[in-house]
Amino acid sequence: MADPVLVKEDGAVATVTLNRPDRLNAMNETLIAALDGYFRELHDRHDIRIVVLKAAGRAFCAGLDLEAWRPAEGVGSVQHTWRTQRSIATVMQLMRSCPQPIIALAQGAACGGGLSLLLSSDIRFCTPDFRMNAAYIKIGLGGCDMGSSYFLPRLVGSSLASEMILTGRFVDSARALSNGFVSAVVEADRLGSAAQEIIDEMLLTAPMGLRLSKDALNRNIDAPGFEAALALEDRQQVLLSQTEDSTEAQRAFLEKRKPDYRDR
Repeated sequence: MADPVLVKEDGAVATVTLNRPDRLNAMNETLIAALDGYFRELHDRHDIRIVVLKAAGRAFCAGLDLEAWRPAEGVGSVQHTWRTQRSIATVMQLMRSCPQPIIALAQGAACGGGLSLLLSSDIRFCTPDFRMNAAYIKIGLGGCDMGSSYFLPRLVGSSLASEMILTGRFVDSARALSNGFVSAVVEADRLGSAAQEIIDEMLLTAPMGLRLSKDALNRNIDAPGFEAALALEDRQQVLLSQTEDSTEAQRAFLEKRKPDYRDR
């Protein structure tokens, strides 16, 4: 049986591939456990600076594999469903809290939990055939699940978020782009190069500066106000200005060369 998640590390960049194409990369327990383990590990791995999240086959992720989550003998239905729910939600939390920016590349359908994987990423590109939906309400549940009610209004505004959450209807790549959900729509054979352009620019930044920039973006989504956001930014800038990498970046800028960062 093939691994449900493939990880390839090339220097400072890790590529994480959902690898259940025969099931449209739907989430089973093994896939979720693999994502949990890898994103949890990344919290202490500063050698990996950027993560690319993609999927094998014709779809990004069809959401929960309803046939793959069976309660163990003697476990109540509520307890089983709670365990399933928390297992998947934890992956989203780990993706948001890991210090590496996550660039997601999506083709085909991203439904339910697949949509939430994209919501939990930092930068998104998609193909023209991309479509997404908050599928939860289509299977008799509430439309708010796995972070959708938190991230969707912040990304696409309350009107489109409400439309998606209250109906479960699909949104295509054109609407995803026009509403700011993705950075660009590109042909499938250009997804990798679109990500690489961003990666190349990120790798020119100081390692700690990149990590703390993701941290500040995430924290300031929930900042109680402008003053609180400024306070966090001020503290990070003062801290970063004292690093050896900051001095090296300024020297390299003046000397018109690429910085030699040491994450110190």
